[in-house]
Amino acid sequence: MKEMNKYIDSVFYSEDQVLEEVLSSIKENGMRSMSISRSTGKLLSMLVSIAGAEDVLEIGALGGYSGICLARGFGKDGKLTSLELVESYAQLANSNLTKAGFGDQVSYMVGSALESLEQLIEKEKRFDFFFIDADKENYESYLNYCMKLANKGALIVCDNVLANGSVAYDHVEPKHYTAFMKEFNETVANHPQLESTLIPIGDGLTVSRVIK
Repeated sequence: MKEMNKYIDSVFYSEDQVLEEVLSSIKENGMRSMSISRSTGKLLSMLVSIAGAEDVLEIGALGGYSGICLARGFGKDGKLTSLELVESYAQLANSNLTKAGFGDQVSYMVGSALESLEQLIEKEKRFDFFFIDADKENYESYLNYCMKLANKGALIVCDNVLANGSVAYDHVEPKHYTAFMKEFNETVANHPQLESTLIPIGDGLTVSRVIK
């Protein structure tokens, strides 16, 4: 998978100083390098743009890499709501989004994502696009909440669904969340309210459209 992603990035990704600075800031702040792949980021921008999404919800901000990619997809008219457990991560993400020109279009909710999602439901919020990239054990719970917050036709994109290939290959050492991802992928594939596929880019993305 690593070699395949290197090839994809080398052909389809051009040097992006803004995003490279985000990666540097994550390293400088002693945070784990868990950002999405470069080509995954480009795909997110394209999907948001193609969907015409204006209200986007992100679960897992880290240093703002994915947030910038999502915001680039909706341009000047969109809004990003980002849920992040760690306050210092949210602060760094906010700083990086501001530097990228999207500071006025993003808001952060710090704390348990499940609690933040409950608050959004109570406020009767609705979104056109969701990106889930947080603790894998809660993916199914996150999906269920997103379904309640989704406008019809909304897209729900989830990262790391291949678990470094361990969901498909027995010779790959499993991650601690491999079993969760296998079960989650089956749930998404057979969900009666979703039309879904899995794109093997980065560490794998499920892309689902809400059809009911």
